[in-house]
Amino acid sequence: MSRWHSGIALIVSIILAQGAGLIGSLATRPNIDIWYRAIEKPAFTPPDGVFPVVWPTLYLLMAVAAWLVYRTPGHGDRNFWQEGASYESMLLMGRPTRASALGIYGVHLIFNILWSFLFFQWHLLGAAFIEILLLLVLILVTTRLFYRIRPLAGWLMVPYILWVGYATVLTASIWWLNR
Repeated sequence: MSRWHSGIALIVSIILAQGAGLIGSLATRPNIDIWYRAIEKPAFTPPDGVFPVVWPTLYLLMAVAAWLVYRTPGHGDRNFWQEGASYESMLLMGRPTRASALGIYGVHLIFNILWSFLFFQWHLLGAAFIEILLLLVLILVTTRLFYRIRPLAGWLMVPYILWVGYATVLTASIWWLNR
């Protein structure tokens, strides 16, 4: 892969990840002052100023991770795959490839966007909780696949796992407090 192609791939990866955040923010921003500030929230809710810093950073880390997987030569899984049965081989009917890892990554981005609409736009807190559980599973699967192809890519997803794990508990708590 040429440097030019690699650079374009990185830019596209960043645009896709940050674009998912931008689309989600279309549901979020109009509902912060109107709805979100008025609902009951647990004491461990972070200040509003944390979110616009954390999310773009996480989207950037995701984008770099996806880019690293994309630019891994060949199938990208031969150097790091250990023989044996795994949930990836059952789920994907074979060894993970760049295409399968990036495909699940793409599906996860759709779920990431959907959560914002369920929670902020439509105020479906129970559905948002169920959806974020599914999102967390998709992130875990994506991270494991990324790690199998390019370990650094997997490690770059860890802050995202931690944040969405925290967001899952926060979503559940808000749902509980506002039922």
